[in-house]
Amino acid sequence: MSDEHISTTHIGSLPRAPELLELLKRRQDGEEVDDDEWHQTVQDATESVVRKQADVGLDVVNNGEQPRVSFNWYVANRLTGIGGDRDAPMWDDLADYPEYASDAFDTETIDLTKQPSVVGPVEYDGAAARDEELETFAEALDAVDADFEDTFITAASPGVAAATLVNEHYDSHEEFVYAIADALEQEYEAIADTGAILHLDAPDLLTTGHRGFGDRPVEKLKPIVRLHVDALNEATKDIPDDRLRLHTCWGSYEGPHHRDTPLEDVLPELYELNIGGLSVEEANPRHQHEYRVFREQPLPDGWDLLPGVVDVKTNVVEHPEVVADRIERVADAVGDPSRIVAAPDCGFDTQAGLAMVHPDIAWTKLEALVDGAELASERLF
Repeated sequence: MSDEHISTTHIGSLPRAPELLELLKRRQDGEEVDDDEWHQTVQDATESVVRKQADVGLDVVNNGEQPRVSFNWYVANRLTGIGGDRDAPMWDDLADYPEYASDAFDTETIDLTKQPSVVGPVEYDGAAARDEELETFAEALDAVDADFEDTFITAASPGVAAATLVNEHYDSHEEFVYAIADALEQEYEAIADTGAILHLDAPDLLTTGHRGFGDRPVEKLKPIVRLHVDALNEATKDIPDDRLRLHTCWGSYEGPHHRDTPLEDVLPELYELNIGGLSVEEANPRHQHEYRVFREQPLPDGWDLLPGVVDVKTNVVEHPEVVADRIERVADAVGDPSRIVAAPDCGFDTQAGLAMVHPDIAWTKLEALVDGAELASERLF
């Protein structure tokens, strides 16, 4: 992003105010919410997070996903064919620790033990909600009037949308994924048309094997990853690669993660993506060593790397020197600091109301990110 310093960004979701969480819960439960109250609450929340990002000193910012109930579940409210739900399978690493797992996803806003079911044809029905979100963000940017390097808007990838929903209509997973990709293409292009970077959330590319995969070899996982990559490329074919970045991870939850797929095993499949930037965890204690992979498997030409250098699963605030060290070792592995954009591992409130980091501490951690990037910049440029 810059040949003069390490730019900073984040992954999408930012802390939501209690009054907004309450409205999100009521809407998710099917209760009536006054339109004026909803619009004003979302507008205030969006302007607040834009202003806070400016105060912290972040370079590439978004709307904090304020009007969405989660980074992935929101798609159920923007697609047709949804009807009912079913029990969600337990993640394999949590299944090994059932007593811990019972408390892992305790949120009042979303019931994460259930998955919405697709019982009819999937088509896009989210234009009104999408346009309102984009317009509110544009208004917040005008109100704050800060000098950001760039902006981005997140969207769920076809693969993670398919993993979030249950297919009870299509004859195959492939048909299901491509139907979702075709539907969400409208959302992707609308975001790109605003001039913001399209940020695709695709944890499915590393976590598809987390549910029911057990001890099966990674070679069984790769065809699913390739399918999800191909569907995503098809859905974004008309968007320039340099205006598209993608985030993948091993699941933004505090768990043992001892069954995570090694990055090196799946990275060749990720390199088939038609994108300009890749975001991946590097602060997660399970994966801090994997910066070495980028020396062994160099980034494709034209790609930037957005390494996670701040952990979003702990309330410990990283020292800026720690952040700088993480940035420097990744930059050394990549071989060019101008291809590095510093970020947290994941979002800070990916599922509304299930944030593992206290809202006030989340902003302090982002300050540490900015301070650490400044230290790394002094050493690398």
